[in-house]
Amino acid sequence: MSTPACTIVQLTDTHIVAPGELVRGVVDTAHNVRVVLEQVVGSGRNVDALLLSGDLTDDGDIRAYRRLRELVEPAAAALDAEVIYAMGNHDVRENFRVGLFDDAGDPDRPHDTVHLLAGTRVITMDSTRPGRHEGWLTDDQLSWLRHQVATAAPAGSTVLVLHHPPLRSAIPPIDRLRLQDADRLGDVLLGSDVKMIVCGHSHLTGSGSLAGIPVWVGPALSYRLDTFAPIGRHRGVLGFGFSRVDVVGGTVVATAVEATPCEPVYDVSESETLARLRDLARQEM
Repeated sequence: MSTPACTIVQLTDTHIVAPGELVRGVVDTAHNVRVVLEQVVGSGRNVDALLLSGDLTDDGDIRAYRRLRELVEPAAAALDAEVIYAMGNHDVRENFRVGLFDDAGDPDRPHDTVHLLAGTRVITMDSTRPGRHEGWLTDDQLSWLRHQVATAAPAGSTVLVLHHPPLRSAIPPIDRLRLQDADRLGDVLLGSDVKMIVCGHSHLTGSGSLAGIPVWVGPALSYRLDTFAPIGRHRGVLGFGFSRVDVVGGTVVATAVEATPCEPVYDVSESETLARLRDLARQEM
């Protein structure tokens, strides 16, 4: 049985609000985050990083960032996991930096970072532009990225994180709000060791590819987009989830994890299940 060399838990579009508020007057997003973190910590599984891939707050309120930090940091400590924060279009750079890092820095400077997790490199890029909701990467950012990926990661795998998916969409509002001029990013990544591009933003679970690299759009932690709504309608529905991104045998694999409360169909021993599968395989030989 293969053990992941690295496991990243992606929490995206948390849309935390100030205490006493609800998103769109309906969703207690802090509750959703709490439920998921309890599930992750309670699993007993090894987690190398908690990756929060943008739209961490709903409106950039400094109180919301501090509230999120109070939820995430104790869970990360219990997991002995790194916390990686990335910007989304609902975030405000200055409050993002003050609320999460106690340092305002330069509000005009994109929040781009590099992290090493057990030899796997995670690069986050700030695909936001203040006052806009579609995604952008500047020429300077792309030059910086080209320099980063010119050398391979120690373990030979890089995961690139940006909030806005570099994908077209059949859902018109999602298509309008994607990363613009994504081919420019694809040109930078050609021949690199980037094995997957991990995104959020769309409040749906989806996948595609850019320059032959898989693109994963993780499920939102706040609410879901109805991806097959009646024609002419655009609507959000209750439900939430997260992703596990595992590096296994040099391959990066993303898996959506359902977090909406539901009844189990079965709950059995993993070792017994594997033994039964081995028995079946022997019978077929």
